Amino acid sequence: MKREKAFVKAHLGDDVRTLALQASRYPDMDMPWALQQIAGWQTAKEKLPTWAAIDAVEYPVHLSMEQCSSEQTAHYKARLAQRLLRDGQQLLDLTGGLGVDCSFMARHFHSAIYVEQNETLCQLAQHNFAALGLAHIQVVHSTAEAFLSTLAPQDSTLIYLDPARRDAAGTRTYSIEDCTPNLLQMKAALLEAANVVMAKLSPMLDWHRAVEQLDEGGRCVTEVHIVATKNECKELILILKKDAAEPLALYCINDEQEEIFHPAADATNSAAAPMPQPAELLYVPNAAVMKSGCFAQLAQRYALAAAAEHSHLFFSNQIEKKFPGRVFRIERTSTMNKKELRAFLAGVERANIAVRNFPLTAQQLKSRLRLSDGGDQYIFATTLADGTHQLFLCQKISE
Repeated sequence: MKREKAFVKAHLGDDVRTLALQASRYPDMDMPWALQQIAGWQTAKEKLPTWAAIDAVEYPVHLSMEQCSSEQTAHYKARLAQRLLRDGQQLLDLTGGLGVDCSFMARHFHSAIYVEQNETLCQLAQHNFAALGLAHIQVVHSTAEAFLSTLAPQDSTLIYLDPARRDAAGTRTYSIEDCTPNLLQMKAALLEAANVVMAKLSPMLDWHRAVEQLDEGGRCVTEVHIVATKNECKELILILKKDAAEPLALYCINDEQEEIFHPAADATNSAAAPMPQPAELLYVPNAAVMKSGCFAQLAQRYALAAAAEHSHLFFSNQIEKKFPGRVFRIERTSTMNKKELRAFLAGVERANIAVRNFPLTAQQLKSRLRLSDGGDQYIFATTLADGTHQLFLCQKISE
C-alpha cells in the first residue's frame, strides 16, 4: 500500500480518466483504490477542505462523496447542535455514512457514537476519525433501527440522522416515508431516547408537509432550518423535541445570511407598504427565504411593497442593506405593449431574464424580446396586483 499512497500523492492534480487509461503501466499496483483516492481528494478539496488538508484521510466511492454534506453545511449543523444542547454529553449519529456531519458535530460533545449499516463505511470512518484526531467517536456497525432499540432514555443526548434518499434500485426518493430509515416510524422511540433529535431531509420537500406529518399525534417540531449555499437550497433540517411547547421557528440560511421567521405570524401575503410610484429598487429574496414562503413577515420587516400575492418580488425607494437576497436598481419599466417595449429595449441586446407569476417562461420571453443571455442587465417579468403584466429593466447593486 506504500506504493499506492505515494502514487496518489504524486498524482493528486492529474486527470483521473487519463490515469485510468494508463493503468496497464502499473500491473502490481491497486489502481482502482489509488484512482478512487485521487478522485475523492479532488472532490474533497472543494467540498471538504479540512479533510483534504490531512494526508491520512481516505475516501470512499464516488456516490458516497456525492451524497455527503459539504464542510460549510456541516459547520452549520455543528453550531446548531452546540446551541441546542450546550451541556451535551453525547452525540448519536444513527446514519453515519462518510461521517462528515458526525466529525464536525462531535467536537462539541464529550462522546459520540457513529452508527452505520455499511461495514466498509464503518471501517473507513474508524480510520478517518483517528486521522482527524477524533478518538472519542465510537464506531458501531448496525442499522439505525436496531441500535435505537437498545437505547435507554439518556439526558444531555442529541440524536442526528440523515435518512438515505435512494430506494433499493438506487432511484432518488424525497418523501419522509420513502427514505431509509423511516423517520415517521422511529419518531416516538427517538424522542424517548434523546433530549433533541436533528433530522436532515431532502431540500425538495415541502417543509409545511414535513412538519404536519411529524407533528401528527402531538407537537414535536420546534425548528425548521432551510440551508442554502450560493443561493441554492442544499438541506432541510428539522429539530424535534418531546412535547414541544414553543412556537415553531423557521431559519433561512444562505451562506452567512440568516433570517428567522415565525410561520404562525405569517397569516397573509399582504405587503407592508404601498407600491411606490415610480419604484426605484427591486428586491429578490434568496432561495432559502423563497422556500420559506414567509413573505408577509419579510415585507413588513424591511418595509417593502409586494408586486402581488404570488409574484414574490418586492419594491422600495430605500436601500435595505441587510435584505436577505439581491437588490436591483430599476432603470425602465414596460407593459407587453409593443410600442412600450420598443422604448424599453432601446440599446439592450442581452440581458438576464427571470419571470415570476408571468404567463411566459423565461425562454419564451427571451425569444419574444429577441435578446441574448447574459450581460450586466436584468429583466424581471411579473404580474402586479391589478393584473398588469409588467417588465423591469434593472442593474444589480447588491448580492
